[in-house]
Amino acid sequence: MEILDRLWLDLASSFVATPPSVATLRLVAALSLGGAIGFEREWHHKSAGLRTHMLISVAAALFALIALELVQISANSGDPGARNDILRLIGAVTSGVAFLAAGSIFTAGNRVKGLTTGAGMWLAGAVGLACGTGQIGLGLLATTLTVIVLWLFRVLEDRIESHAAQTPVTPEPAPGASTHARRPPGTED
Repeated sequence: MEILDRLWLDLASSFVATPPSVATLRLVAALSLGGAIGFEREWHHKSAGLRTHMLISVAAALFALIALELVQISANSGDPGARNDILRLIGAVTSGVAFLAAGSIFTAGNRVKGLTTGAGMWLAGAVGLACGTGQIGLGLLATTLTVIVLWLFRVLEDRIESHAAQTPVTPEPAPGASTHARRPPGTED
């Protein structure tokens, strides 16, 4: 029984700055909001979908919660430089997620693919940071705007591509070429 008591005390001491219920809410919010972005990507069969976006968002939230804990522990110990850790954390998470997102970008022929998926992954990291630092409303707003952009602009892009496919392309004459129509041989006036 003593081992369980020690384990419980060790677990409970993990929550200095943020109570366990608040940390749970923040992680679940990050999971849900990252999932909303990932669902759209999954729906359109993109390489980074639901699970990837959820994991990125939860990881970013966890890093934020860890930073808040470390800042509180450092503040309790009298370390004046502890506040800078949050800014360094945001930079580190941003760089790490950008590295993952860059891996989803590739070229196929003369087209670049994966930019939107990479941007969604980067945004999922930002949403996770927002949730982890307690800014769930900000994370929700960013997620809502993102899902609207992903869905609405996909419809708009599809319409533009459909219109472009139906419009015949007339080649431009070469510079200096005659603009008179050439007649096939044997069809003179």
